[in-house]
Amino acid sequence: MPFISTKAREDATSVGSSKDNYLNPSSVKSGQKVRFTLLAEEPFMFYELWGNDVNDPQKRKPFRFSEEPTNEDIAVKLGDDFVRSLTRDGKGPEACKIAQAVPVYNYDMERVQVFSWTQKTVTQALDNISQLEDYEDSMTQCDFYLSRDGEGTDTRYTVQAAPKKKAMAKAVDEAWDIAQDEGFDLSRLIDGGDPFKEAE
Repeated sequence: MPFISTKAREDATSVGSSKDNYLNPSSVKSGQKVRFTLLAEEPFMFYELWGNDVNDPQKRKPFRFSEEPTNEDIAVKLGDDFVRSLTRDGKGPEACKIAQAVPVYNYDMERVQVFSWTQKTVTQALDNISQLEDYEDSMTQCDFYLSRDGEGTDTRYTVQAAPKKKAMAKAVDEAWDIAQDEGFDLSRLIDGGDPFKEAE
């Protein structure tokens, strides 16, 4: 009999936790692969930058915009409680980046998540796959592996297509139906809301 239970083993090797509704490339550990399937034909695009809490600089928070923001837009959204995060070298503010998000089913966690990214290599990989003859009609008809190698500035992300896990189709459909019935809406990201539920 194994010392560690199956549930504990799965929890230790999964990306995020059962409370985590997001799959972000930066949350994938170096050398790890995450398998998922897309639940929408195209991503939701927006602009994102990070701010640091004035009273607790270690506390960071994303700020999102539906259109490319001006410096005035950024100042208004950050308010008095946050300042724009600096680049790694501390020589200036981090750039406001194009971000994309799409609902996915994460097979490792057996749940719907929001796959959100700003990494250009991830965008390029998905774009390249979408132009292959096998996938150009529908990116929801295959699965994907997201992997990460390296740390810090040496981090490299890879996205590869894989055949659909047909045995999981019913579980995927049921999980996505539940999320949609409960009002799933990616546009809530813009105001810092939860795509899985309306603000109370």
